[in-house]
Amino acid sequence: MTPISRAGLALALALGLAAPAAAQYPDKPITFVVPFAAGSATDQLARALGQEVTKITKQPVVVDDKPGASGFIGAEIVKKAAPDGYTVFITTNTTHAANQHLYKKIPYDPVADYVPVTGLGKGGQIMIVAPSVQAKTVGEFIALAKAQPGKVSFGSGSSSSRVAGELFQQMAGVDLLHVPYKSNPLAINDLLGGQIQMMITDMATGLPQVKGGKVRALGVSTQKRSPLAPELPTISEAGVPGYDMGFWFAAYVPANTPAAVVARLNAILIEATKGPAMQQYYQSTGTDVFTTSSAELAKFQAAESAKWKAVIGKAGIEAE
Repeated sequence: MTPISRAGLALALALGLAAPAAAQYPDKPITFVVPFAAGSATDQLARALGQEVTKITKQPVVVDDKPGASGFIGAEIVKKAAPDGYTVFITTNTTHAANQHLYKKIPYDPVADYVPVTGLGKGGQIMIVAPSVQAKTVGEFIALAKAQPGKVSFGSGSSSSRVAGELFQQMAGVDLLHVPYKSNPLAINDLLGGQIQMMITDMATGLPQVKGGKVRALGVSTQKRSPLAPELPTISEAGVPGYDMGFWFAAYVPANTPAAVVARLNAILIEATKGPAMQQYYQSTGTDVFTTSSAELAKFQAAESAKWKAVIGKAGIEAE
């Protein structure tokens, strides 16, 4: 048999195996790997999404939180998983648009190691301070920080949160002390205890603490006010003109997952975003619905990577 005919036979066999696999998919439990801690915005989205996927497929969905190392741990697990559609990475721009510009070396390739499935949502962040901080507005916080260069701290548990804080420093002309965490809920705990003074975090993590009276909100990170807290000014209008920092969620599977399986999963996830659990998530967290084809997500990710590279460079953050 010639090399060409061998290649043709291999392709035919691969296609023949892929078609039945896609037709039966899913016929066993699916695992959603989340690179952040329980209680994070991504974890909350994954659990709501999982409920709806189970309704559609009649298969259980296991949410497996793997926080740490700015998403590296979860990313590696998915990278090494079987490319069969049963391990799905529910992640954000942290792992797929920002990390490659924040670190000199990362243990995965955000493009080559994964197949994009669909976008899942876009959201904004909220700037919050500990109750002990003597600042009730963004302007007052800037004045406080300028009076104590390098002593007022901010925490972050994701690249979105970190870059939001770094960009705030750069645009407001202040010098803050950065304290990194494995995930935003862990940073919130220290904010509540007064170990750090400020953080800019996702609405799903920060807003409940504000409404519970445990922390004070100073502003939102987007260019428009949030419908969840319309009384809060944007950081841009409250003292840092032009400030804008949002984030996004998306689903990926390991490289070499059959195209037919990716297409089936794409359809399932998009249908799931329309279910009541996901609609409640979107409404309660101020997250916008954002669904795409696989190709559209790949194109969007490339543009976002370029954008985050520019933002990180503008903020003066050196790769670690």
